[in-house]
Amino acid sequence: MPNLRQRNCLCGVAAFAVLIFFASSAPRAVAQVAVTTYHYDNDRTGWNYNESILTPANVDKSTFGVLQSVTLDDQVDAQPLVVPGVLITAGNYQGTHDVVYLATENNTVYAIDVHSGTILLSANFGTPVRYPLGCNNNGPNVGINSTPVIDPSSNILYVMVYTQGESGPTYTLHALSLGSLTDSVTPQVVTASHTLTDGSTFNFNATYQRQRPALLLANGSIYAGFGSFCDLGANLSRGWLLGWTAGSLAPFPSNQLDDLQATDSGSFFLSSIWMSGYGPATDDEGNILFVTGNSDPDTYDGVTNIQESVVKISSTLTTVLDLFTPDNQVSLDEGDVDFGSGGVLVLPDQPGSIPHLAVAAGKYGTMFLMNEDDLGGYSPNANNVLGTYGISGCWCGESYYVDPIDGLGRVVSSGGYNAEVWRVQTSPSVGLTLVASSLSLSGGPQDPGFFTSVSSNGTTNPIIWALSRPINTTKAPISLYAFNPDGGKKETAIKKLYKANAGNWPNLTGNSNLVPVVANGQVFVASNKQLKIFGLLSQKTKKK
Repeated sequence: MPNLRQRNCLCGVAAFAVLIFFASSAPRAVAQVAVTTYHYDNDRTGWNYNESILTPANVDKSTFGVLQSVTLDDQVDAQPLVVPGVLITAGNYQGTHDVVYLATENNTVYAIDVHSGTILLSANFGTPVRYPLGCNNNGPNVGINSTPVIDPSSNILYVMVYTQGESGPTYTLHALSLGSLTDSVTPQVVTASHTLTDGSTFNFNATYQRQRPALLLANGSIYAGFGSFCDLGANLSRGWLLGWTAGSLAPFPSNQLDDLQATDSGSFFLSSIWMSGYGPATDDEGNILFVTGNSDPDTYDGVTNIQESVVKISSTLTTVLDLFTPDNQVSLDEGDVDFGSGGVLVLPDQPGSIPHLAVAAGKYGTMFLMNEDDLGGYSPNANNVLGTYGISGCWCGESYYVDPIDGLGRVVSSGGYNAEVWRVQTSPSVGLTLVASSLSLSGGPQDPGFFTSVSSNGTTNPIIWALSRPINTTKAPISLYAFNPDGGKKETAIKKLYKANAGNWPNLTGNSNLVPVVANGQVFVASNKQLKIFGLLSQKTKKK
């Protein structure tokens, strides 16, 4: 089994260990895995290391393809989540099903049978907000924008809903039963306040805040990050990290506000948490890590304004413990070149003298390798990190797996239009070495970068999965790619195993920050008004 840290929280595939055994007449893997959180675990590795069905030998156009296509009511920005063996207790399809859960920008949550594509349940939670503040960096509707999170120990799906009411937009956190999609407790309307440097109170205002990062379930709590809509309303929008107790949805007494300054000559605050939808991560102690975006370049001090930074905060959201800010923070702010366009990946424990590592990259295209126990702080003269690596513009986030040839970790970057595989070196010094690159994924009218996942059976048969953004402005198709990293033995092009249309994305001004999800021999891709389920074609006629 790969060396993955154990946490005192539910961490999707990594902590579910996540094997569920049960009998059924439907064709399925002997051991089923659940994908209950963004990028599979709270490290955000993007790695399912329990995939025994799909291998480089059988993922090709003759044996692998689309098994089901399901029509949805709106664009999907959230990652699909998968839970086998769910007891559906409401509707017309009661009984035990293997279920993929999806949330749309129309504020609809779906429970869909992964074998037949049947919509088992759907529930709508109110009118979405249309083009908030006139921002077109999304679809026409903004409803459920972030990836929900599931606690399988209580069979609860936590989801953040954005609705348009008579008095204005509102965020509401719901705790839904997996079996009925009904509220298990009273939903919690999101409110918050924080004291600014002059002693005044700044209140959370849902009209100006976008909840794009995936939800995080850790420390028995739910966490959500907030940014802006197109940097509009920058005098009223700031980066927040809020928390609630799981189960009861009681809000934390403390929160994180990234810009505490009371005044600014240009009334430009922000320091948003957005990360192109990537979720906040956790470390061994349950601390939370995230990346912030731009603000007024003249107001950074790393205390009362923490823009363009990787930030580590305590689980109670009371104390900023550490941070890293690139030495070109000023020019990043001046050019709107957000470091915060990407998330932070916390690597599983590594051998050697620096066991805790993290990587992050943003629009500027530099990937930073950090000591997660000492992120590096800020100096205008040098970056106090373990390494810096050019990967091209990154509206994206990294993935991780362990290589079958040498047993060493690999970081998969996806800046620009290439997936790149980097060997994690821990001795005699710590660093990353580029060992393989993909061909260029189809480029298009959106920002560079894309999202990847990795599947393997332990450390054997790794496959890198990627979703390109739209390649043109007509039908705006997106494509699913599968690559064989081929052991990463030398710097060469990694082998493309598969490419196929995986949906479309007509809302070209809003990036398709989509993540392919691999579980139990199937690959799930949600896009604009559609879910496609891929798998071995031999299973197509054997659906439940």
